[in-house]
Amino acid sequence: MKVSTEKADSQKLVLTIEMPVDELNKAENTACKQLANRVNIPGFRKGHAPKQILVQHLGKKTILDEAFEILAPKAFDNALTEQKIEPVDRPQIEVVTLEENKNVVFKATITPKPEVTLGDYKGLKIEMPKAEVSEEELEEQIKNMRSHHAKMIEAAEDSAVEKNNFITLDFLGKIDGEPFEGGEGKDYPLQIGSGHFIAGFEDQLIGLKVGQEKDVKVKFPEDYGQENLAGKDAVFHCKINSIKIQELPELNDEFVKKSTSYENVENLKKNLRENMLKSAQMRAESELRNNALKQAAENVTVEIPDVMIDNRVNSMLNELSANLESHGMNMEQYLKYAGTDMAKLRETYREAAADAVKTDLMLEKVAHVENITIDPKEVDAEIAAMAARYGTTAKDVKKIITKNGYIANLYDTVRRKKAAQLIIDNLAK
Repeated sequence: MKVSTEKADSQKLVLTIEMPVDELNKAENTACKQLANRVNIPGFRKGHAPKQILVQHLGKKTILDEAFEILAPKAFDNALTEQKIEPVDRPQIEVVTLEENKNVVFKATITPKPEVTLGDYKGLKIEMPKAEVSEEELEEQIKNMRSHHAKMIEAAEDSAVEKNNFITLDFLGKIDGEPFEGGEGKDYPLQIGSGHFIAGFEDQLIGLKVGQEKDVKVKFPEDYGQENLAGKDAVFHCKINSIKIQELPELNDEFVKKSTSYENVENLKKNLRENMLKSAQMRAESELRNNALKQAAENVTVEIPDVMIDNRVNSMLNELSANLESHGMNMEQYLKYAGTDMAKLRETYREAAADAVKTDLMLEKVAHVENITIDPKEVDAEIAAMAARYGTTAKDVKKIITKNGYIANLYDTVRRKKAAQLIIDNLAK
């Protein structure tokens, strides 16, 4: 087999692969056996029609095409191994010569994994984020806990809307005097100050009483999800139907004992603070890790092929779709709710996808330079962690991964994690 390469453009490479005619002859014999088992030819049992009969009934081209499908994949894989090329997309195949008694020649256009030049990844100076819990944060956490046990009571008669009140209202929005789709609501529930409506909308309701009406004037943001509304001035005619106040239970030992697993207020605050501090420490460590990897990736020189970014965007959108489905929503509903389309959504993911690909390429290069190896026990530990996250058994997870041919990908994931840890372990002290 002969292999030559040439650049198609800055990202793509063309491999010209030539195989000797004797390989074609062997493949033709195999092709005839396969075709004989698939076609019905009068006078012959399936699988027993000789080559010359198959040629008469199917044509020489069909035999040669079948032989090529047998030859090409193995030849392509061998060519990649010989040239030490790792593609990041499927090949585009172009047959150059496929004739009887001639060498087979075909071209495979691919995008090879780009060359990565590492910058500094050891001794990086990354400031450790502070992990602390303020009194305000602790009180807010306790307030949220009390809110879960709060009662909603009607505001006193003749009360006016205040911040944090829960109201229901009717509204009808118009632009240039004309109602617009999605601009009307009946008995719509709203907490004043929640920020669920356009900026300025909720504030203009403060001071109104039940039964009172008001025209609320707002301007849709320039980057609003629905293009037909973005940047437009609107007037919402609103009527207050009800005002309710959230009555929080008193924070005392009796409430704590009844509503939590703690004995008293002091014990509750102590344990909440400890748990919040652990969470803060985990967030700080995660931020440190992300900042270190980001800096190491920024020090890398690499030209990332478009196809790698597109593939990562696809992966991110698949994750989004799965997450939506787990919450009873599909992608079509999400796009409508967000006021966008798939093309725009893909574009919003591109920058994050490019950063993720660059980080992965950096980690793979670090793993190669540092000669990081993986023990099968480390992969088993990763599988066990995955099983714990999904609430299943390691055996079932391994079965699925093996069935889908993802074991190699899992080894790569573990290798990248070890490379990341190497960067963290070698931060400047």
